[in-house]
Amino acid sequence: MMMPYYGYYFDSTYILVLIGAVLSILASARVNSTYRKYARVRSMTGMTGAQAAERILYQAGIRDVKIEHVSGSLTDHYDPARKVVRLSDSTYRSPSVAAVGVAAHECGHVLQHKEGYVPLKFRTALVPAANIGSKLGIPLILVGILLGANPTLVTIGIWVFSLAVLFQIVTLPVEFDASRRAVQILDRQGILAGAEVGQCKKVLNAAAFTYVAAAAASILQLLRLILLFGGGRRRD
Repeated sequence: MMMPYYGYYFDSTYILVLIGAVLSILASARVNSTYRKYARVRSMTGMTGAQAAERILYQAGIRDVKIEHVSGSLTDHYDPARKVVRLSDSTYRSPSVAAVGVAAHECGHVLQHKEGYVPLKFRTALVPAANIGSKLGIPLILVGILLGANPTLVTIGIWVFSLAVLFQIVTLPVEFDASRRAVQILDRQGILAGAEVGQCKKVLNAAAFTYVAAAAASILQLLRLILLFGGGRRRD
């Protein structure tokens, strides 16, 4: 009995998966090495990540956003629902250029939220759909295959997975804008000065590359699914 979609041949679409994996590995290595390098460089002001975040928010007239410590490394994030900036172990108490840059980046998201930055609002609205897409997209496709190459389920799976891909794409302008804001604020307020500003840019650019790599990997995975299953059409 012939199994649908598969045969004893080399699946050239695995190249797309390989490219995505390589990009993700390179991005992770780059951000880790860059962060470690500038995590050893103490900022001239001696301000910690938490102190820098407090000053940025205070200067922006934002009083309803808390700054909290969260465990882990590079687990920093802004929670718009609870209005909390959570800074990781490597950021909260560290006075390094890298820590200050990361903290300022998260404050950039706070400013986006305050101003009603459209890409951020769109990304926030996509979160529920993206969660469904990342959890159910591939399983739906697999179930469609197991049920005799059910074209309807396979097509639905591809469309559901595409929601997660769309989220990754929308994330890019949000992250780049937050980094742009962070560098400008740190420079304007004198929290970082001189060469420190350029060092901060390197840290945030390396971090941004991880989002680019994630989006590229997701797009390549979606392309592979489309090539393999043709939107649900059976390959004989």
